[in-house]
Amino acid sequence: MRTFWAGFFTALVVLLLAGFTYVRFGFVDPRADIPVNGLEELVAMPSLDASVARRAPEIKSPLDSSDVTLIAGMKLYQANCALCHGDANYSRGTLADALYPRAPQFVEDAPDMPEYQNFYIIEHGIRLTGMPAWKQSLTDQQMWQVATFLAQIDKLSPKVLDEWKEQATVKPASSALSKP
Repeated sequence: MRTFWAGFFTALVVLLLAGFTYVRFGFVDPRADIPVNGLEELVAMPSLDASVARRAPEIKSPLDSSDVTLIAGMKLYQANCALCHGDANYSRGTLADALYPRAPQFVEDAPDMPEYQNFYIIEHGIRLTGMPAWKQSLTDQQMWQVATFLAQIDKLSPKVLDEWKEQATVKPASSALSKP
């Protein structure tokens, strides 16, 4: 039995060293313009979700989800987030596929986490993803407005949705910068 456990732990150490060597010595392709590999998809997003769930304090939003709050959040989202995460007229953000890992497309797939976790991500950002920490640029109230908007993005009232479509009339930057 002792031989079995020695072999098991030796194999485990070898696998860990092989994984470390693979990552540390540059065998992971760093390009953002290639598909996400299966291992990353299997490990990265669930670990990110678990990390946010562990760290985000469970605080209740001080705001209600009235149309006034949602429109304020939508305007902030449109000005700061839509380029990467999409909007009412362009469900895929202009920069969506330029980032790695890919930015979530909230019009196509609404966030399924609690508001306080969205607030935490907006406030602190996500390292190595292109998602900035907004706490230096937005007030707590503004970050809560965006978090509230994200929590309701797939069930907006017609008034808020119409306002959003009107705000999102600007064509994506890629069409303005396209090559002749």
